[in-house]
Amino acid sequence: MYISDTGSSYIGLVILAVVILFALALFLRFVPVGLWITAYFSGVKVSIGTLIGMRLRRVNPQKIIQPLIKATKAGLVLSTNELEAHYLAGGNVNRVIDALIASQRANIDLEFEQAAAIDLAGRDVFEAVQVSVNPKVIETPKIAAVAKNGIEIIVKAKVTVRANIERLVGGAGEDTIIARVGEGIVTTVGSSAKHSDVLENPDSISKTVLKKGLDSGTAFEILSIDIADVDVGRNIGAELQTDQSEADKNIAQAKAEERRSMAVAQEQEMRAEVQKMRAKVVEAEAEVPLAMAEALRSGNLGVMDYYKMQNINADTEMRAAISEQAEQPDEEA
Repeated sequence: MYISDTGSSYIGLVILAVVILFALALFLRFVPVGLWITAYFSGVKVSIGTLIGMRLRRVNPQKIIQPLIKATKAGLVLSTNELEAHYLAGGNVNRVIDALIASQRANIDLEFEQAAAIDLAGRDVFEAVQVSVNPKVIETPKIAAVAKNGIEIIVKAKVTVRANIERLVGGAGEDTIIARVGEGIVTTVGSSAKHSDVLENPDSISKTVLKKGLDSGTAFEILSIDIADVDVGRNIGAELQTDQSEADKNIAQAKAEERRSMAVAQEQEMRAEVQKMRAKVVEAEAEVPLAMAEALRSGNLGVMDYYKMQNINADTEMRAAISEQAEQPDEEA
């Protein structure tokens, strides 16, 4: 009996120990005690209840407390509510804290609300602060422009820009800068009388482009525009003149072909008219024997008159044959 009671007590203690360990593991998993200890010794005052509330709101406490510790060590005064709200809105809390620390070190006036707005707008706020401190260079593609004398100039520029923190939300990006610079290059080259003027003074392009205030409405401030490369391209004016001459030639050939076709058609019409007149002559000649027969019957034409007419016709045919024979030796000679 004594042994049975001892065994039951031992089993009960084991079960109780297992339950306690399970409950402790579940508690430590749900309540980040280690994170609370790290925050406490880092000078961040956050309660266990706050961490439990983050768990209940499905917020990862690690992504809130670690950036908060970093901000506190940097001397920034922020609350867990601000960071949690930004996290729930889909923002990158750690990136925002890095941007705030970088701006503080660079003496740039950047508030948490502004940094959070920039981050939620889809821009990399930390990179924006870096570009604001260390300007970046945007290289444009090769831009072709044509001077007034028809020579093509191919220009490649490098634009040095600095991020404008105030215009990061709602401001245009790098593509707009490149497009505006390209437009300025085309305008400047197109207004030059000769392409040699651009080759002699390529800095005239950058000066003209900078005067136009191309960075208005963008998230950047243009510091300088440097012409990296200038090449001479095709002779567009000559090509256009050649194309125009070819087009004029084709038009002239088409008109000449039209006139030739009309002439051929008119010639065919005249031939048809000649054949028609010949038919009328043949028809008229066919009526002559009939008229002569009628004249003989009516007594208006005698037999001797008829023979005289036959002699005249024969004499005429003979003279024509003689004249043809006389002309053939002259042509051969």
